[in-house]
Amino acid sequence: MRTADCASACYRTLACLVGCWSWTSPQTSQMEKTFSEWKKRCLNKVDLSKKGNVDEEIVHLVHLLNSYEEYFTTSSCSGRITVIDTAPESCVVQKKNLVWLFVSHKKCTFDDVMSALVSACGNAVLKFEPFVLHVQCRTLGDAQLMLSAAVQSGFRNSGITISKAGKIIMAVRCTHSLEVPLSNQGKLLVSHEYIDFLIGIANQKMEDNFRRLQRFYQSIKTTVISNKHQKLLGKEELCVTKNNKSILSEQRQKLRCITDDCHSDGGSSIFEMDEDLHLAQWLNDVL
Repeated sequence: MRTADCASACYRTLACLVGCWSWTSPQTSQMEKTFSEWKKRCLNKVDLSKKGNVDEEIVHLVHLLNSYEEYFTTSSCSGRITVIDTAPESCVVQKKNLVWLFVSHKKCTFDDVMSALVSACGNAVLKFEPFVLHVQCRTLGDAQLMLSAAVQSGFRNSGITISKAGKIIMAVRCTHSLEVPLSNQGKLLVSHEYIDFLIGIANQKMEDNFRRLQRFYQSIKTTVISNKHQKLLGKEELCVTKNNKSILSEQRQKLRCITDDCHSDGGSSIFEMDEDLHLAQWLNDVL
C-alpha cells in the first residue's frame, strides 16, 4: 500500500472516532432538545416556594446535580423541624389551614418550641420532615442510576415516575419522619419533659438526615462520573470495532485487486501484495 493510502486510512479511522461521539438518531436528538428546553425553563423560573431559595444545607448538592447535562432539580427540602398550628375545626392537615409557628432546617432547642407554642390557638403539632428531592432525568437509565445512589445512601422510599409528556422524575425520599400533637384548641396536652424528649428525637433524626445527605452527595459524584467514563469507553470500543471491520474489508478488496493484477501480467506486484498483507495484519493487531 502506498504511503498516501496508509495516511488516508488513518484519517478515516480518526474521522470515525470523532464522528461516533456526536452521532445520535433523529428521535434521540429531538428528545435531548426537549429535555434541554425543559431544563433551561425550569432553572430560569422564579422560585415560588415559601422560603424563596434553596436550603443552605443542600446548595452544594443542587448545584452538583444541575451541573450534569443528564439532570436538573425541580424541588427540594433539606429536612426541617416545624411547629404548625391548624384551625380547630380542621380534622385534616391542609396547607391552607396551616399557621407556621416555627421552622428550622437545623437542630432546635426546647426554648424554640416553647416560644412557638405560646402563639398556638388551634391544634399544634411538632413535626420532623426528612430531606426530599425531585430530579428530572434525561433518560430512564440516568434515573435508575440516581435511584441506585439514593437507595444505597439510605433513602429507601425513593422512586421513579414518568409523565404523559415523557418527563422522567426521580424522587429521593425516606420514611424517617416524626409528627406528634402537642396542643388542642390552644391547650397544651403534654408535659414540658415530654416536649424536651420529643425535641431530642427530632434532633437525632436531623443528624441522621444530614449523614444520609452526605452519603448521597458522595455517591452521586462517584456513580455519575464512573458511568460517564464507562459510556465514553463503550462508544470508543464500538466505533473502533466498526472501523476495524471497515478497514479490513477495504484491505481485503485491495488484496484481491493486487492478486488479479499479479495473475494477469505475471509481473512485479508480488512485493506490493506482501506489503499490503503485512499492513492489513498490523492494522488488525492495532485496532
